Amino acid sequence: MMTRVQIKEIEKIKLKDPIIIEGFPGIGMVGTIGASYLSEKLDMKLAGYLASTHFPPIAVIHNYRPVSPARIYVSEKFNLIVLFSEFVIPAEIVFPLSEEIISWAKLKKAKGIYSLAGIASDNPPDKIFAIASTEKMADSLKKIGVELIREGATQGVSGVLVAECAAQRFPAANIMVQTNVPLDPKGSARLLNKLSEIIGVKIDTKALETEGDKIEEKMKEALDKMKSLHAHYQEMEQSPMYG
Repeated sequence: MMTRVQIKEIEKIKLKDPIIIEGFPGIGMVGTIGASYLSEKLDMKLAGYLASTHFPPIAVIHNYRPVSPARIYVSEKFNLIVLFSEFVIPAEIVFPLSEEIISWAKLKKAKGIYSLAGIASDNPPDKIFAIASTEKMADSLKKIGVELIREGATQGVSGVLVAECAAQRFPAANIMVQTNVPLDPKGSARLLNKLSEIIGVKIDTKALETEGDKIEEKMKEALDKMKSLHAHYQEMEQSPMYG
């Protein structure tokens, strides 16, 4: 029987002390947009997926191939692992997923976990904010001009993940941009520009900045399709024909 959530590798990941980047749906969808764009721009290889009986029973098609909407990509060249999901993680599975990611990161001897996330704001500044799980991580971020959040609250996978990392003294940080729109490719570009500085990997974000409208529309269509499929499946479950 499947545990509440699993990380499944379809190809053995053999990186040495990698950095893990995660982007799950949240405010402005900056995490999912940024992580998905990063995996494509760095020509990363599909290496695994996240599985849970609590996830919607949906597969997506990318480049003629059926894949999970919650996927794992790797780059041996840049020693990176990227995790992201194209659907909102159900609340009841957020904590087990966060624990599983940390356990898996320790197994892979990861240097740290960086979460890409958004903060709701009516008038977003250009600043990049962060929450760090360790003092060493906090100091490294302050040195490159990231503003650490002193008081506040955060939610979702990225929020629970960084709090659990702090409890376990595992290096992690939420890298955040303020946004006032539901889908924010330009905000994602700002995040990736700062991430590039943090991890020392060049990331060309020009397409996110100049073709934001196209990327936004593509992401909106994908999310709407997923919601529609999930709603249709739930209707079938409740129908007497399938009871």
